[in-house]
Amino acid sequence: MVTQDRARAVRALLDGVRAEGRTALTAPEGKVIADAYGIAVPGEELARDADEAVACAARFGGPVVMKIVSPDILHKTDAGGVVVGVEGAAEVRAAFHKIVENAREYELQAHIAGVQVQELIPQGQEVIVGAVTDPTFGKVVAFGLGGVLVEVLRDVTFRLAPVDTDEALSMLDSIRSAQILRGVRGARPVDRRAIADQILRVSELVADFPEIAEVDLNPVIATAEGAIAADIRVILAERAPRERRTHTREEILTSMRRLMRPSSIAVIGASNEQGKIGNSVLRNLIDGGFPGEIHPVNPKADDILGRKAYPSVTDIPSEVDVAVFAVPAPSVAPLLEEVGRKNIPNAVLIPSGFAESGEPDLQDEIVAIGERLGIRLLGPNIYGYYSTWHNVCATFCTPYDVKGGVALTSQSGGIGMAVLGFARTTKTGVSAIVGLGNKADLDEDDLLTWFGEDPHTQCIAMHLEDLKDGRAFVEAARATVPKKPVVVLKAGRTAAGAKAAGSHTGALAGDDAVYDDILRQAGVIRAPGLNEMLEYARALPVLPTPKGDNVVIITGAGGSGVLLSDAVTDNGLSLMEIPPDLDTSFREFIPPFGSAGNPVDITGGEPPSTYEATIRLGLSDPRVHALVLGYWHTIVTPPLVFAELTARVVAEFRERGIEKPVVASLAGDVEVEEACQYLYERGVVAYPYTTEKPVAVLGAKYRWARAAGLLGGGFMT
Repeated sequence: MVTQDRARAVRALLDGVRAEGRTALTAPEGKVIADAYGIAVPGEELARDADEAVACAARFGGPVVMKIVSPDILHKTDAGGVVVGVEGAAEVRAAFHKIVENAREYELQAHIAGVQVQELIPQGQEVIVGAVTDPTFGKVVAFGLGGVLVEVLRDVTFRLAPVDTDEALSMLDSIRSAQILRGVRGARPVDRRAIADQILRVSELVADFPEIAEVDLNPVIATAEGAIAADIRVILAERAPRERRTHTREEILTSMRRLMRPSSIAVIGASNEQGKIGNSVLRNLIDGGFPGEIHPVNPKADDILGRKAYPSVTDIPSEVDVAVFAVPAPSVAPLLEEVGRKNIPNAVLIPSGFAESGEPDLQDEIVAIGERLGIRLLGPNIYGYYSTWHNVCATFCTPYDVKGGVALTSQSGGIGMAVLGFARTTKTGVSAIVGLGNKADLDEDDLLTWFGEDPHTQCIAMHLEDLKDGRAFVEAARATVPKKPVVVLKAGRTAAGAKAAGSHTGALAGDDAVYDDILRQAGVIRAPGLNEMLEYARALPVLPTPKGDNVVIITGAGGSGVLLSDAVTDNGLSLMEIPPDLDTSFREFIPPFGSAGNPVDITGGEPPSTYEATIRLGLSDPRVHALVLGYWHTIVTPPLVFAELTARVVAEFRERGIEKPVVASLAGDVEVEEACQYLYERGVVAYPYTTEKPVAVLGAKYRWARAAGLLGGGFMT
């Protein structure tokens, strides 16, 4: 931990840089920060002329590295401002003049403070340690392979700062080239603790000084004996980030409880005219069987759909939990003032015509009203929301009332309707479907906080295009994941965040790169596409939690077995190495031309009894933790026969307290579709015509189990 005296020295240094109107620190200034935070760097001195450079090099007594020192030149190598392995007075003098000359050619107006003379570090593995201020997540630390090719290799991983030792060490295993650090071709492994220590110290630095926007230690030379940063670059932010209004967990739960379990709803803009949004919302609430009070609000009507209408929400005699807006955007602000006077805690803003259509001031106005009057805003620009267990269908879209354990949210109305159609087609019961739209106020972290506590919700799936407050989302996810899975479909795999970067770390920290790692750090399962998000959400509550890593494939077709094996590997799962005694047991049920091992190939012509015997064996052996079944259609064992025997055996073992995830891939004629539906309804996740999908779902279950601490493995790589 940095001492108070050293922290004051860093504060004085940063204030001085600011006073000079600079945002980039020079290398000697970076050395001051490195010394204060215990970041290991080589010995170095600043030479203002060639004679000083010769004297500096002599004091180090060996080959040196010489680098240009200029606040106007960030990328020294690009400017020809670095010479390595300089030895002897003549070489030092020549290098000094060459570096300065190159710098002048590169940037004529650059202020040159001198040349840094630095001890030459022994050769080792070049890595990068850095930090960047991400617009979504704030301070983020980075680690990866470093050197001049760092932006070409792009083998970097990210974590929220500050990190602890375990998280820092996990970063070393999360890059694609992790094996290099462990030693290859006879090379000794690097000192992992020394690298992790550099990550920790950079993490602490940016947490202590939020005005530091970017930090680069590149390259860090890692050897078996330690890790030394050959270069340190520090860049300050041009302006302080805008603070976002926050709510306590209890405040969120209190308002969300009244939104999702309301006793009374007002529909502002309710209408008797079919085709109007206000008519559709009111009709859905009535037809959906909402048991509480429903109050139409319209100053031009006394009665709407058989309900007494009020000119204003302030005229409603009883308490109201939710006001649903179905009026044009320009009318929202004055009506929201009335909602505030009525002390209604939640406003559901269906109208479009705000920031999404070039009217940010209109959106800022309603946000300000909500903050001033204590109203939480859902939307605007949404299709509404469904809370099925309380018969709330507050939407102008088609109703849905199949109650279940999946909560679904979407930022897009179109995606929301895809969610609805999928739920209906697959008979997926939902606890809620919520549109978020522009997320002027309520967003994913509010919903996560609520669904994490909601007893009706077993799994949460969220489509998002961005996060307003990535740290709040991560905090909510970390509180939720140990209790139930969170699946996210993050749209927009761009690198827009890298455009204005002043450091290698900043250039590498594109939007998706940071999102990908930090969502994993939070324990969230990231779905690659919409269908995968929906399938994960549907399947995860069905599958039991695995108790170990050993996956066994039992298949009636060798080709399916190979594809299923590939899928197991692709999804980070482990094919069990079958012990000799279990192999012998499997062979008792397999014809001589079949194949034991893993996959267990029982061949296609076997009767139902062979499928049943091998499935029983897999479920009964405690060393087997999950089963992947591959079926193909034969007259000997028809699809529904296979489905019935599989479901019966799985149910029998569950009644005995033996619960293992079982997934199945069925290939054949159209009858396999009915067989899959039969299996799914009985707790076996099954899909026709695909070997990839059932294993991907199993992989998602394993990723959640690890993130929830129910299996070993920690951070999901």
